[in-house]
Amino acid sequence: MVNSVAWSGDSLTLASGSHDNTVKLWDVQSGDCVQTLEGHSDSVRSVAWSGDGLTLASGSNDNTVKLWDVQSWECVRTLEGHSSVVNSVAWSGDG
Repeated sequence: MVNSVAWSGDSLTLASGSHDNTVKLWDVQSGDCVQTLEGHSDSVRSVAWSGDGLTLASGSNDNTVKLWDVQSWECVRTLEGHSSVVNSVAWSGDG
């Protein structure tokens, strides 16, 4: 089950967060999954692109937020400290 979707700034890629603990990136022209981001240990509840399009954030039932670099698709930071699920992630207007 998909919990969250977010369009990239150029509207060419759709990110989806799912109960399978992954974030998937979709090429909207072809409909193909072009990347699967793995690292959460529980369902991904929310995804959001940064305003500059260089980072994707994901929030999870594993109580963490992960920040993904869109050039390498590697997790560059894991934000820990919540005592319960992260239901939503968003970026500030200034990044």
